[in-house]
Amino acid sequence: MATVVRNILLGLAASLALLTIGAGEARAQSRIAVGGEAAGRLQDGDQQLDSGEYVDVWTFQGRAGQQVTINMSSTEIDAYLMLRGPGGLSEWNDDRASGETNARLTVRLPADGQYRISATTYEPGEDGQYLISVIEGAGPGSGQEGGGDLTLGQTGAGRLALGDDRLDAGEFTDRWTFRGTPGETYVVRLNSGAFDPYLIVRGADLQEDNDDEPGRGSVNSRVEFVMPADGEVRIYATSYQADETGEYALLLSRAGEEQQPAPVVASRATLTIGRTESGSLSSDAPTLRSGEYMQAYALNGRAGDRIELRLRSSGFDPYVFITGPGEFSAANDDDETGQDGTNSRLIVTLPADGEYQVVATSFEPGETGDFVLAVDRAGEEVAATETASTVAAFEDGVVREGMLSRGDATLDDGQFVDMYQFTGRRGERVAITAESAAFDTNLFLLGPGDVAENNDDGPDGTNSRIDFVLPADGAYDVAVTSFNGGETGAYRLTAGLSLGTPRQERVQGGPRIFAVMVGISDYGGYASNLAYTDEDAEKLAEDLRRDGLLNPASVVITNTDATVGAVKAAFARVAAEAGPDDIFLFFYSGHGSQGRGTVSAMEPDGKTETIVMADGEISDEEMGRMFASVNARMAMIVLDSCFSGGFARNVVTRPGVMGMFSSEEDLTSAVAGKFQAGGYLSHFLRTGLGGEANADGDDMITAGELTQYLRRRYAIDAADVRTQTADGQRSYQNLVVERGGVQVDDVVVRVARA
Repeated sequence: MATVVRNILLGLAASLALLTIGAGEARAQSRIAVGGEAAGRLQDGDQQLDSGEYVDVWTFQGRAGQQVTINMSSTEIDAYLMLRGPGGLSEWNDDRASGETNARLTVRLPADGQYRISATTYEPGEDGQYLISVIEGAGPGSGQEGGGDLTLGQTGAGRLALGDDRLDAGEFTDRWTFRGTPGETYVVRLNSGAFDPYLIVRGADLQEDNDDEPGRGSVNSRVEFVMPADGEVRIYATSYQADETGEYALLLSRAGEEQQPAPVVASRATLTIGRTESGSLSSDAPTLRSGEYMQAYALNGRAGDRIELRLRSSGFDPYVFITGPGEFSAANDDDETGQDGTNSRLIVTLPADGEYQVVATSFEPGETGDFVLAVDRAGEEVAATETASTVAAFEDGVVREGMLSRGDATLDDGQFVDMYQFTGRRGERVAITAESAAFDTNLFLLGPGDVAENNDDGPDGTNSRIDFVLPADGAYDVAVTSFNGGETGAYRLTAGLSLGTPRQERVQGGPRIFAVMVGISDYGGYASNLAYTDEDAEKLAEDLRRDGLLNPASVVITNTDATVGAVKAAFARVAAEAGPDDIFLFFYSGHGSQGRGTVSAMEPDGKTETIVMADGEISDEEMGRMFASVNARMAMIVLDSCFSGGFARNVVTRPGVMGMFSSEEDLTSAVAGKFQAGGYLSHFLRTGLGGEANADGDDMITAGELTQYLRRRYAIDAADVRTQTADGQRSYQNLVVERGGVQVDDVVVRVARA
């Protein structure tokens, strides 16, 4: 009885608390998409309910009649969920089943709009990590693992879990069966925020598989199939990768019942066939019922007009659709030719005279960014391209003299425009400039792989420059126009391969890395031995030498040879060889230690960190003084050792110094046995500098690319590596990167193209 009374009181408190939370815009809210999963943490400093519980607020866009299931799970807290939204909705849940501390809410939403989830705890003062997910449909009941009969119009829900049947490749699977009308077309969708769904549909003469919905950014799966003659199919809910587990929803409907919601907003401008409109999706834009930001345009059409709509953006995944007289509608996510990445291309024949509405939006809710929307008569764009100035490939380099004049094609805001076309290859870095003494130039680059780049003013006033790495092979369109409408005059267009920005151009390739690489496995009794750490240094040197990056002045010191004196002497000798065009690297894999020090700005925890040599230790303060003598273009310290993050404040103290450390300053680091490496950072540094960090495929790895690569590999391969503090507090290993004054586009090394 006490529990029931408490739940009623908490429900009332929840309603009041949600009103309070929603009233203050300064209170932080996080977005979560339907079908998404996110991690959070309740802790001291969070906002609180009136009854004292910490609370995080998550928002999502819902639509009337949509059924959603919200799950909150944690091994550290007793989870409690509250939901409030349009139509006076107010729901809450403590335990999803008797004896459980995780929470679940399954709700059919009463109206279109934004809904607020409060993730909190059963008791005041509880803190800890949790996972929250929102899936479409009903979640599985307590103990339900999934499988069984599937009914049209209802949601099948389940969980992939240990003990389920497995496919040959190791994926867990649940089997569902459905009996339908032979010859009728059905659609089945598998949604999950916990794993990457994969659908398999089997029946008489029926074999359909799907990983991701065609052309969409979602990882959810969708299969459209015709019911076989015997009227029965088997539907297998499984995952893309082996051993993935979690809850899912299985939705079955007749084909054609999934409809693109039409916007209920006023059009912001009128489109004219043959012209281009630029715009932006932003957080203050109107939204579709499903939550995507949008901009709507009016288009006056005639019966029989065949038009082509193109929506391009580098900021989001474009989606374009058109509605009009006679319930006419058509939509496109990605260009079906496959030539234009995730950009949208839609060709339609208008059925009647009248006003049509064209909507520029995104595939996923919440996406923002600039876009270009073009409308042409179908077939005329090809002819226009042929009459434009078609020139050689970027690699040949070109200079063209041109003139913007009255009678040229125009953009929507009245700017005259000349078009050029180039061919390019993935990984080519190209530079395009437009210079004029007569007008303020503006440049656009459009092409495959979602390319929609724009520059108004380059580094020298009103002239324009685009420096960009091409993401795909194919044809690229360059538009030369003006910043203001109606401007005319002569200009010069230059296009060709680029070595990057002026700062990047100065970075030379070849054996420019001057490195001291230390790895200790055998400590000769001074400290306990380690596995693979000596090989970390040897393999790094071998890889850099093989790739033509390592200067012969570099040294490798391993095991009992790595004394304090030998390492300091090698450091001084190699650093003196490195000049202003070079990079100096100090790499270490081995033991790290931590001792009592003095509380200061450099040591706020009052502890000094060290790396352990074969006969002694080198402290973070000593290392800072050693790096102060380096006079190279860039100096890098890479430490794969316990407590290594404590070196960051002492070493990264001036421009041109970058530090990478295998763990935070109060945590140990683990041996990466799965890679036969002494540490995760050692292995990922090797593979990254070997070319895997070269994300855009050009001939250089930047500080930003290397940082992102290391963080991504840690997130994939080391996210669950347990570690601890010196006094036994448990945690997880996390990479520390401190770039200091090193900019994200500063070149670390020039490499052969991937």
